[in-house]
Amino acid sequence: MSEKLQVIVLASGRGSNFKAVLDAIDSGQLKGCQISGLITDRLHTGAAVVARQAGIAVFELDYQSYSARSAFETELQQVLAEHSPDYILALGFMRILPPELVRRYRRRIVNIHPSLLPAFKGMHAQKQAFDYGVKISGCTVHLIDEGVDTGPILDQQAVDIRQARSADEAAALILKAEHPLLIRALQQLTRSPRTAGTTH
Repeated sequence: MSEKLQVIVLASGRGSNFKAVLDAIDSGQLKGCQISGLITDRLHTGAAVVARQAGIAVFELDYQSYSARSAFETELQQVLAEHSPDYILALGFMRILPPELVRRYRRRIVNIHPSLLPAFKGMHAQKQAFDYGVKISGCTVHLIDEGVDTGPILDQQAVDIRQARSADEAAALILKAEHPLLIRALQQLTRSPRTAGTTH
């Protein structure tokens, strides 16, 4: 392993959490890791724009252009194998990772989820929380395992969403907490990468 942890980011959207990580690296908050590439599952994402502006390699694997899910997953694994990352960050990545990939990178794939897991797993977690009427929701950074949002929890942050008048407002409140939580969890990870998630 090199002096800095080599990290590949997976993203599907605008890349706000990705940008927060890059800013933390640039400011010296995250001295222990380096982003070596971004993989997206669609074309023309905001995350890809952020990566290119930062001079980071972008691999656009447009899911819709593959004849089958297995073909997409094969190329995804090939790109990862070529770069041999120490860690993979799933930041708003909208594809469930294949079990063989999860096994290959066990305890080395980090996800951020917009709820206090184990509550409100899966898609549209913020809307789930808002519709259920909870007063406190939040966000979770966890390791990915073969389940959906079931892996060992690294860190969490509670968020008061009582003032939210819609699911979108709840999501915006939670997003504000995601950025510092993600940086905090990555700081812990870079200090003790080999023991991540072992206490949960």
